[in-house]
Amino acid sequence: MEIQAYKSIFLDFLSDKITENKKLNEPKNLYDPIHYILQIGGKRIRPITTLMSCDLFGGDLKTALPAALSVEMFHNFTLIHDDIMDKASLRRGNETVHTKWDENVGILSGDALMILSYQMLEPYQGDMFKKIYTLFNKTALQICEGQQYDMDFETRNDVSLEEYIKMISFKTAVLLASSLKTGAIISKASKQDEQLIYDFGFNLGIAFQLQDDYLDAFGNENFGKKVGGDIQENKKTFLYLKTLELASEKDKEALLVLSSNKEKAESKVEKVKKLYLKYKIPELSIGEIENYTLKAFECVKQLSISNSNKDVFINLGKNLMYRDK
Repeated sequence: MEIQAYKSIFLDFLSDKITENKKLNEPKNLYDPIHYILQIGGKRIRPITTLMSCDLFGGDLKTALPAALSVEMFHNFTLIHDDIMDKASLRRGNETVHTKWDENVGILSGDALMILSYQMLEPYQGDMFKKIYTLFNKTALQICEGQQYDMDFETRNDVSLEEYIKMISFKTAVLLASSLKTGAIISKASKQDEQLIYDFGFNLGIAFQLQDDYLDAFGNENFGKKVGGDIQENKKTFLYLKTLELASEKDKEALLVLSSNKEKAESKVEKVKKLYLKYKIPELSIGEIENYTLKAFECVKQLSISNSNKDVFINLGKNLMYRDK
């Protein structure tokens, strides 16, 4: 199946669940924000990968639909709370939940969405339920840890690249990895294949976030993000940390001064990018992205499935990674 076909199956299931939910649930100020965040778009990569993984390992993908929705619900719960912490006004081009309603509604609806994500796992039983539930809990806690690391980094000037990779692993990579592994568990894949597909998602997730860092500085407006946004927000990305690692003392001091400035001037973006270019940071970033992408694809090659099924996972990786630069 094509990626779009998995997405269509998931969206039909999501629509049915929301329609069913709207008829049953009160109070509206709790549930309307949940329906809103679930319907304002998004790539749906995580639920798609759950369905895809179940299907390509020989399972009935319909049995993976509740788990796929659980993953999507949990992801959107984190977005509601992240937007509150970041004081963000827009999400996917729409008002954030706490902007459209208020912060208290955002917090409570987010909490309810997290509980609903756990409820979606109730159809699974026995050892399968235990494996999915244990993986879900481990992943959920890692995401919280990653968010805390990210917030801690805002007030630190001694963040290492190793620490940064750990942070993005927890914030981004583990949910993609667990989404894929959940599909494999439901299809009753071997333990080896479960681990390999997890590692595929984990490495691909790191590569994806590193590419986000790169595109933020050296992409174009057509990519859908304002170029230089991370620089203006003084975020400690791979590019920033690698420059600190390689720069002369003079340039390191200049970068630290620029990153302590809370102004969001375009001139600041250009000065920082000039330092990145001086130390060939774009090339180093692309190399690191390719390194993690190749690690991901190497995991796929070792799976005990047909080459045609392996190609579907490879194509998923390419679709995620080969975005407009």
